[in-house]
Amino acid sequence: MIGYLTQVVRALAFVFIALLLCSIIFEFAGFSAPLMFQSIAEGAFMSARAWQNSLRWGLPLFLTALGVVISFRCGFFNIGAQGQFYMGAIAATFVVDGLNGQPAFIVVPLTFAAGILGGAVWAAWPGILRVRSGTDEVITTLMGNFIAGLLLIYVTSGPLKDPSGTGQAASSRPVGEMYRISAGNSLSPTIIVICVLVGVAMWVLVNRTSFGVLSSLAGRNPIMIVWQGAKLSRLGLVGFVIGGGLAGLAGTIEVLGPIGRLSSGMLPTHGFTAILIALVANLSVMATAFVAVFFGGLAAAGLYLPVLAGLPAAAIDIINAAIALFITARTWPKRLAGLLRVRQETS
Repeated sequence: MIGYLTQVVRALAFVFIALLLCSIIFEFAGFSAPLMFQSIAEGAFMSARAWQNSLRWGLPLFLTALGVVISFRCGFFNIGAQGQFYMGAIAATFVVDGLNGQPAFIVVPLTFAAGILGGAVWAAWPGILRVRSGTDEVITTLMGNFIAGLLLIYVTSGPLKDPSGTGQAASSRPVGEMYRISAGNSLSPTIIVICVLVGVAMWVLVNRTSFGVLSSLAGRNPIMIVWQGAKLSRLGLVGFVIGGGLAGLAGTIEVLGPIGRLSSGMLPTHGFTAILIALVANLSVMATAFVAVFFGGLAAAGLYLPVLAGLPAAAIDIINAAIALFITARTWPKRLAGLLRVRQETS
């Protein structure tokens, strides 16, 4: 536990360095760095309803990031969270739209089941290709994101198109109020309870089951899995399916909750931010919860940046990119030390 906390603190230090670098860049671009930090602090945690806004954006990220954590812990690099999020949302919308008018106690559970299944199926085929033919899962899951994005445009412009739409953005018909799990673009106790229950279930899965132990071994030393008599392919497929299902669940929550419909421009960076959250949290379930709220706060702060600091809302994307750069490159000091050691030995 202490080792995990140390690694998380180190990751958060890299996040701070990334924020510092962005502040310097924005300062040279003619913006105020202190106002940038003030905007982030107020938008994320200090203004009225700031915590509610941070949780509104952070909880769906938490679910998707949990799926990334499970996949990565199994040693498989599932980069397709965005596509799985989309496919879950699409499947959920087909069900809730097709069963419109039926009792909510029937439609809502079926919609959740369809969303989870949609995300799981979209994660399963790259997993099958990986374990059966050795196909690189990074490429297949990444390409799956683009295919799912095109399918999203197709269904919102075709089968699920809202006939009363303005034409400015393709979208489905609004979800009926009787099926909504939150009012407007906000949180609800239902969403919080779902996220807490899923978080507890994933913590138990990772820390108190044989699957969790084996997945941890698979990510560090796959040979140990063979020695334990387990099948790495089965472990990997389960990780893919769970990861896709959780991303699909997040997409379903957005459809039935804050957004209330399917849209062609629906949270285009959601899955990639979830991957970043999982890396910052060092694949820890508990740390993922805190990091997801932090990144949810950054998303909420995007509304304050243009007002207080004069920065465009896209500045949050620049900050996320800088954090990704530092987090993915955080092992460079060890590699540099090893390279210097080799040169000294050969000189």
